[in-house]
Amino acid sequence: MERSEPAAYVESAIVSRRSVRAFLRQPVPREIVERILNVAARAPSGTNMQPWRVYVLTDGPKDRLSRAVLDAFESDEPGHTEYRYYPAQFFEPYLSRRRKVGFDLYGLLGIRRGEAARMKAQTARNFRFFDAPIGMIFTIDRRLEIGSWLDHGMFLQNVMVAARGWGLDTCPQAAFTPYQQVIRRELGLAPEEVVVCGMSLGYADPAAPENRLVTEREPASAFATFRGF
Repeated sequence: MERSEPAAYVESAIVSRRSVRAFLRQPVPREIVERILNVAARAPSGTNMQPWRVYVLTDGPKDRLSRAVLDAFESDEPGHTEYRYYPAQFFEPYLSRRRKVGFDLYGLLGIRRGEAARMKAQTARNFRFFDAPIGMIFTIDRRLEIGSWLDHGMFLQNVMVAARGWGLDTCPQAAFTPYQQVIRRELGLAPEEVVVCGMSLGYADPAAPENRLVTEREPASAFATFRGF
């Protein structure tokens, strides 16, 4: 089937989206970030509730949040996650997929099994937003239900895909969620706000080995059931 030009653009934006873990320090103008968020806000939500809130940080505010979270991380202060992202026990096929992406990333970085200090240092890079010029924290009202969380996920995907249209890359980061209390204090979050995730935004560093990671995806034939065709 021949693709139209608009379809090619859309597919390119979706397929080229990846989790970038090393950014150039090249700044991103506020106007571009605001444009991306305005486009992303066209995401569907039940009865148009639009259950997302975003804190967009750069320069000093971003550095202060990073330092506060890093201090908590480096002191091994126990975090408090207000929602469970992963299952209590992994099982197949999810366990193998999770292991593969970890092995592939560490392999590119030359981190061997058992090198706990290097693994911890790589995890800590999350809290520096991987040196991206823009760091974002996404929140949702805790009084909302799972449907609104699904809507929030569609908004997040729109942010990441819209960023590709400007030649920008992203990394969504659940790593921030255990540090809800630190983030709450630093950003002055309202009591009803729950941190959904963080996200780095900027221009990918083409020289960084970790940015060579390309994750695999199952084809539709493996997860979709077609009937009536």
